[in-house]
Amino acid sequence: MEFAIGGLSAVCAGFFTNPLEVLKTRMQLQGEMQAKGQYTVHYRNIFHAAYNIVKNDGIFSLQKGLIPALWVQFIMNGTRLGLYQICQNRGLLTDKNNEMVFTNTVIAGGICGMIGQYVCTPMYLIKTHLQSQAVEKIAVGHQHKHQGTLHAFNSIFKEQGIKGLFRGAGASLPRGFLGSTSQLTSFSYAKQYLDRYSILDNTPILKSFFAAMIGGVAVTVVMNPCDLILTRICNQPVDSSGRGVLYSGYLDCTIKICKSEGVYGFYKGIGPNYIRLGPHTVLHLVFWDALKRHVFINKGDINDP
Repeated sequence: MEFAIGGLSAVCAGFFTNPLEVLKTRMQLQGEMQAKGQYTVHYRNIFHAAYNIVKNDGIFSLQKGLIPALWVQFIMNGTRLGLYQICQNRGLLTDKNNEMVFTNTVIAGGICGMIGQYVCTPMYLIKTHLQSQAVEKIAVGHQHKHQGTLHAFNSIFKEQGIKGLFRGAGASLPRGFLGSTSQLTSFSYAKQYLDRYSILDNTPILKSFFAAMIGGVAVTVVMNPCDLILTRICNQPVDSSGRGVLYSGYLDCTIKICKSEGVYGFYKGIGPNYIRLGPHTVLHLVFWDALKRHVFINKGDINDP
């Protein structure tokens, strides 16, 4: 049940924030392997990006990749939040006084995030391909020309096998660890602080909202470089052997971005990333808390973090 609650809460949030994920992906791919000022800027900021996409591709294009995106949310967050909740229930994150243990929280949040990120790799790959597809006038990054989720899955599997569906899995692990641990650690400590001083005790959803806002800031700042690297690796074209044409691996991608785009390149798309992750984290963790409270807390079956 812990896994279902974690996944369902993420799906509820993902439906509302997927358009921002599309904007973020386009801006992360814009100017790939080119220095600033040497490429056409199709997306100046999130508002211009949204306008340009709607103008050229139609309003429904803001929900491109929605189906695999929701599967990513269900698989990744169902896994990581389910495992994290199990750790909480077994008292692995707190001491004898029920106070959070920082090291345990960081490690548990990170490992749970890595596992969740790894198992959703095929859907994350397809999501990235679909979200990057655009008409030629505003296209950025490699265009895979998939006709939908099933077509993408079948074509990748036929051409590259299971290995092709898990391309970028290794590169996803730093994103999974840093993103998950920064989000869950900041959220858990913020909630503990509010609980300790009896702040918003009569409005648990509002308490979750403020704690999640802190989590959204933390995860955006920490995860954006890893998120950009993963987007680039997943979206790159491959040769006949299924090997990446632009990047041979995580380190190679990091070095090439740094050389060609500078440190600034790692923070492309941070605006829409925060505007996505802020509301997504809030919606996700508030849904998570509310569902847990509805299903379990009243029965006294689990500990409320």
